[in-house]
This record gives sequence, structure tokens and C-alpha cells, in this order.
Amino acid sequence: MNKIVITTGDPNGIGAEVTIKALNKLQPEKEKIAIISNKKILDFYGKLDIDYEIIEIPFENEITPGKATPESGEFSYQCIMKAIELKPEAIVTAPIAKNALYMAGHEFNGHTEIFQKFLAHDGQKAEMLFVAKDFHVLLLTRHCALKEISFDKDTLIEKISKLQEFFNTKLGIASPKFALCGFNPHSGEDGILGHEEIEILNPAVKVLRAKGVNITYPLPADTLFVDAAKCYYSDKKIPYDCYIANYHDQGLIPIKTVAGDETVNMTIGLDIIRTSPGHGTAFDIAGKNIAREDGMIAAISKLL
Repeated sequence: MNKIVITTGDPNGIGAEVTIKALNKLQPEKEKIAIISNKKILDFYGKLDIDYEIIEIPFENEITPGKATPESGEFSYQCIMKAIELKPEAIVTAPIAKNALYMAGHEFNGHTEIFQKFLAHDGQKAEMLFVAKDFHVLLLTRHCALKEISFDKDTLIEKISKLQEFFNTKLGIASPKFALCGFNPHSGEDGILGHEEIEILNPAVKVLRAKGVNITYPLPADTLFVDAAKCYYSDKKIPYDCYIANYHDQGLIPIKTVAGDETVNMTIGLDIIRTSPGHGTAFDIAGKNIAREDGMIAAISKLL
């Protein structure tokens, strides 16, 4: 399918609302966009200015803004599966509720895991790259409990090598500069505060540098993002093309604090690129017509 498809996410969240608002503001050509949703849901949250193609997914239940239900989780899941089935040019996803997804019997921790299961082939792995203008953050691990975070040298080498390839082929940056966050406070203080830097990160960096990857040795994460924030606010060039975080909050707290609603979650590593706003379903404001569409605008704009 030669279109960008947009799924509207959980019908009880802000997904349909921000999708409508974003498309009305951006006004992309009708031929470029298809929306996977349900007309009842779209009509409940607003009105599209342009008559885009609507690919209907059944939803016979009541729309109950702010409430996670098995039915809303099933609808979210079926929208995603339809997007995968269509094999479009690219996919934009509005937020889903993980607890609703689990209620419906689909035990995935997010969109990324679903796309990896059904789109990956020949050893492909989906990765989470967060983007705001030229501020990029890659997560080495995704949605998992902090105490369960683990990786090895070979995994790091593979992920960062693929990141280099993405920057080369998709972003046109021949020799990107990568900054690697230390795993432990102060990057371990030579083993005093932890051994991950000595046993895993440093050896991986040595191999990557020998392969021509321009990457730092592990740097203390508590200060690494300071210059990036200063540059972002002043519209100066960010010091590194990508910051590589070991786990979810290490990378997402800085970029979301700095860029807020402009942050886009981008799934890379598969044949189809998927983008999504960096925020969630915002059940607390769902149905009140006060949700900001900035994140959805940024997610769609990345693909236009």
C-alpha cells in the first residue's frame, strides 16, 4: 500500500482527537493518508476537514473516555494488525493502553514488540529511537522492569552497528557521532559503583571504534545531556547525532523534559518505519477536547 497509514489507538484515550486535530492542521494530500479506525470513534472526537480513506475496524461498544477496557484493547490491537497486513509505506500510531491490551489477552508491552513479532524477518530487530528535531536518543533496552535490565557486548555491537547503518542510509549522515551513557552512576567510577562499564560497555566500544563507528566510551548520564538541552533551546547544533541510553528512563527523561510534545517515538530496524507521539493515552483528559496535537503533528511530519 503506497500510503502512510494512521491508527487512532485506544478509543477511550486521546488518540482519535489528536489524529483529527493534527491532520486538520497539517492538511496532507488526500492520496497520501489512510486512517485505520472506526467512523463512530472519529465522529465522537471531532471532524476531519479532508475526506481521507477510512479503513474500518469494528467497534460495537460504547466509547467511555478515560477508561481502559478489554474491548478498547482489542480494538487497538486489531487496528495495529490491519496496519501490518496492509504493508504500507509507513505507519503512524496513536497511543494505546498496555493494560487494556493485556485485558484483551494480548500480552505485549507496547507497539514496538508487536511490530517486531509480526514484521521482523531474517534476524531483524525493532529498536526505539526517540527524535526531536536533530536530538536523537536510542534505547538499548525497552519496556522492562529496571531490575531485569541486561545485555551483553555482542548485543551492544549489533544494535549500534545497525544504528550507524540507519544514520547512513536513512538520514544521510556519513559519519554520525554517538554518545554512550554509562550504565552506573558516574560510569561506575572504575568499578567502585558497578562493573558493567568495564565488563560490557568498554569492550563493545573498542570493537565498534575498530569498525569505524564514532562513539564515546561510557559517559556519566547525569551530565551528558546538559549541552544537548542548551543547544536545543538555542537552536544550535546538538553535540552528538545520537545519545545511546541503556534503559528507558535514562534516555527518555532528558529528551521528554527538553522537547516535551515534540518528541517522536520512531521504530527502526524493520522494513517499515513507524512513528508515534511520545506521550500516552492521557485518560485523564480524554473526551474533553483539550488534548494538544503537537506530538501527533511531529509524528506525521517525520514521514511526509
